[in-house]
Amino acid sequence: MKKFFLLIIFITFGKFLQAQDVDTIAISGSEKVIIDSIKISGNEITEDFIILRELTFQSGDTLDLNILNFNRERVYSLGIFTRVSFVITKESPGHILNIIVEESWYIYPIPFAQLVDKDWKKISYGIDLVIINFRGRNEYIRARSSFGYDRNYFLQYRNPNFIRSEDIYLIGFFSYMNARNKSNIAEFLAGSDFDQVKIYSRLDVGKRFGLYNKAGISLSYNYIETPFYIKGISASNERIDRFPAFGISYEYDTRDLVQFPRNGIFGFTNIEFKGLGFNTVNYRVIDFDFRFYKTLIGELSAKWRFSSRFTSGNTVPYYDYSFLGFSSRIRGHFTLEQEGNNSYLTSLEMYYPIIKELNISFDFIPLLPKELLTYRTALYVQMFTDAGAVQNDGSPISLRDFNSGYGLGLTFLVLPYNIFRIEYAFNHLGKSEWIFDLGISF
Repeated sequence: MKKFFLLIIFITFGKFLQAQDVDTIAISGSEKVIIDSIKISGNEITEDFIILRELTFQSGDTLDLNILNFNRERVYSLGIFTRVSFVITKESPGHILNIIVEESWYIYPIPFAQLVDKDWKKISYGIDLVIINFRGRNEYIRARSSFGYDRNYFLQYRNPNFIRSEDIYLIGFFSYMNARNKSNIAEFLAGSDFDQVKIYSRLDVGKRFGLYNKAGISLSYNYIETPFYIKGISASNERIDRFPAFGISYEYDTRDLVQFPRNGIFGFTNIEFKGLGFNTVNYRVIDFDFRFYKTLIGELSAKWRFSSRFTSGNTVPYYDYSFLGFSSRIRGHFTLEQEGNNSYLTSLEMYYPIIKELNISFDFIPLLPKELLTYRTALYVQMFTDAGAVQNDGSPISLRDFNSGYGLGLTFLVLPYNIFRIEYAFNHLGKSEWIFDLGISF
């Protein structure tokens, strides 16, 4: 009887167990191989050049295990594959690198529930229509209808190969939102909480320089309607702000796996000129984000982040202040809300894999397509410390102004779809809190 049950379990979960073998590369850590040609298979929709443009090498180059692993992660970072394998075979006239991919599901309408500002008391829900890898060129189209805490409708289109020969990318975005005010200063001035209607449209055009650098410009139009007029709650002299904005951005990214990096550098800066004098609106917002990832010893890795946001100019409205306690939070002070002209946030984290990589396939489930049932999973344990502060124009800032926290937790990866974290944090006074959050910490 015992053998019978073991046989049933093996038949039912046989494919699951078989999928636990991590993709391997057929060379040793110190060996180097000259690649004579590259062959791509499994890409039923995706065009070859989408994969080839992510590689740091080409035919005729000499490769080792580190180079192959890094490039495998770069291809996976596209977010359109559930599995990526690099296998070297020796055939006439030489060595062939076989890049074998399995594509994720590319079009689906799905219901969703979302934590607004990472707050479980602020839940929005609705329908998402997502088309990824549109036309096999890694284009992305998304339409959303959101209800609940914030009513929101938006449409986004992203094309990383708008002009392929020049590496020109294009991103278009439009949104309508009926959103709750999140500024405590604005709520105090108004005497009660209130909602604002926000209509936002934006167009980004930029160029990728080589593999790691991007620079772009943006044009946007903003409409923010408040039920009443109070100076500071509105940027203009009316209860409705209407103004354009112009931005310039630069990005440097050498991360291996974008969804969960273990090595590399990410840097981003953007300056946006808002209003440009239209309707008396004229202020600036500067964003800066730097992240460093490094494998230390064996499988132990560390990462560090410093980000900041600065606002200046004529009447910076409270809805565009720099906030901590919403989308950016200090673990240990997760529910603490702070606002000011400027914000600063830094984090240091060390993490170690309990399960580094486990490829799972549930394609024995009927009716659902295989692409929705194949995942790259992992489980990591992490220790972290965060610190952050806000600052108003003209006010000095010192280390005493920073709130800090520390703790440990677990990160569950189910790629390419999502990441879930459970963390236990302490603030600088020793008070503890549980954190349940979606997405990577940074």
